[in-house]
Amino acid sequence: MGRYVIRRTLFAIPTLIVISLIIFAILDLAPGDPAANLPLTIPAEVREAIRESLGLNDPFLLQWLKWMRLMFINEPLHTIESIFNVCIGDCEARDRILSWSSRAPALDIIWQRMPQTLWVLGGAFIIGALIAIPVGIVSAYRQYSWFDNLGTFFSTIGFSVPTFFTGILAIIIFSVALGWFPSFYDTTLVVNSWDTFVLQVKQMIMPVVVLSLFNAAALARFTRASMLDNLNEDYVRTARSKGVGETKVVMVHVLRNSLIPVVTLLALQIPGIFGGAIITEQIFRINGIGQLLIAAIGQSDVPMVQTLTFIFAVLIVLFNLIADVTYGVLDPRIRYD
Repeated sequence: MGRYVIRRTLFAIPTLIVISLIIFAILDLAPGDPAANLPLTIPAEVREAIRESLGLNDPFLLQWLKWMRLMFINEPLHTIESIFNVCIGDCEARDRILSWSSRAPALDIIWQRMPQTLWVLGGAFIIGALIAIPVGIVSAYRQYSWFDNLGTFFSTIGFSVPTFFTGILAIIIFSVALGWFPSFYDTTLVVNSWDTFVLQVKQMIMPVVVLSLFNAAALARFTRASMLDNLNEDYVRTARSKGVGETKVVMVHVLRNSLIPVVTLLALQIPGIFGGAIITEQIFRINGIGQLLIAAIGQSDVPMVQTLTFIFAVLIVLFNLIADVTYGVLDPRIRYD
């Protein structure tokens, strides 16, 4: 197992380098120039000096290598320094990836937006998983029962109806008509009392429920289908014939072997927590990572888009590695050496 993790980690490094090159190349071709947003009264030579200072006149390969140095060396060093309150080397002279629109370090802005995204999407992911996996297990064990039919009905609705529709519908019903919950997410709210805590919970309910329904729908169907594939296997009949309790057969033997496709889906969903729900954050006006990405694209903020997309790629590679290692824990028949 250890050698497999090392091999996969070493293989992930060139993978991320190639991904960074593709991201940088695609966004380099996109229209966008920090000098284009300056007032028209600024002379052309000043604009050219700004472009020169940002390295936009350098050859493509040199620009990419500079960006790689900032992303892989300078930014990790700054993160370590921020966490441990230390200084490594010449902190004042260290360059960082700057957002063209705000002129601030891109990663600092991302870390500021991250808590809002994690509160909503993290809560939706946990609630969705806690609902979907038990529903999938019971639906498979009691196939074609009223519970299975009801679960299939809600799963179909949750998976087929887009979040922008359910989000707007929730706002119309529960905010406009009934007035139970606020129609938008107040990111400036500071939780320092019981009343502010209640307000925080109330403004989280609708976006969390909308995202939970969407996430749980696919996960419940995957769990049900995987459980059905294993319920009729020979090892299940053998366990029952030996007198093993039905609860242990289902919850230990069948569930453990059925979790491999579920873990795969979870590994693909977890990076989305950090990536932000772009549509849902726009609907409920959550000042998170998804809204930051949309704003950066609209403002042609290429460094911010490059940084965000590369972080998403790192998370996807990381959690796929975690999923592969988890397969061996769930199923001892899987060998990596």
